[in-house]
Formats: sequence, structure tokens, C-alpha cells
Amino acid sequence: MDGKAERDILTASAPVSLADGGTPVEGSNLSKEELEQMTADIVAALKTVYDPEIPADIYELGLIYKIDISDERDVTVDMTLTAPGCPVAGEMPIWVENAVGSVAGVGQVKVNLTFDPPWDQSRMSDEARLALNMF
Repeated sequence: MDGKAERDILTASAPVSLADGGTPVEGSNLSKEELEQMTADIVAALKTVYDPEIPADIYELGLIYKIDISDERDVTVDMTLTAPGCPVAGEMPIWVENAVGSVAGVGQVKVNLTFDPPWDQSRMSDEARLALNMF
């Protein structure tokens, strides 16, 4: 690993630092518990950001492709939009940056906008499908 701990979305537990006996993660200075808690908090923050044209949050819509947390607690988010011509294409990454930056313990935030792979409805969670009456 290159000093970054790529994390899948995990269930949160109380944060425990390595100094306090937290579980080490190979290639990282952060404990498993810290990474899990920070990831859960970041996901919660992302769930406060909504696509103004769709009544579902961007996380449940499947617009978030990846969340990386570095040893320094800097966060990189790879995300997409529902369409390249989305009217809020210039604003939504700023909304994401602000939401993630509001999480306690997060350092710098970088948001990468990508259209590879392109978003489609299969990326939506059941929660988003329910909100959009797609069942």
C-alpha cells in the first residue's frame, strides 16, 4: 500500500487509536477502528448531499465510487454525476467537499469527478429505488 488506506463502507465502532490498543491496519498508521468510524462519519455526511433533480442522496444514488483516507486523515472522494451535462456539475463536488470537510478529524478533502464508468440506475441502492418508486 502507498500510505493510503482504501476503505469499503464499514459498520462504525468506537474509534480507538493505535496508541490506545486499536487494531492495526497493514500499511496504515490509523487503527481499524479509527478508519471504520471516520468512514461511517463520511458516509453520513455524504448522505446529507442531494441531487436537486432527484429526491435521493448522492450516496444512495450510487454517485460515490470511492473514498480514500490517508494516514494524515486527508480524504479523496471519487464520484460521478447522473449525466455529464448535469446542471449542478460545477457545484456538486463543492457540496461534497464541504460535507466531508465538516466531519471531525478529517484533514484536507479532494473530490475527483469521473464519468468512467458512467453512472446508471443499477448503481442505486434499494433505499434510493424505494424513494423514487422504482419497485
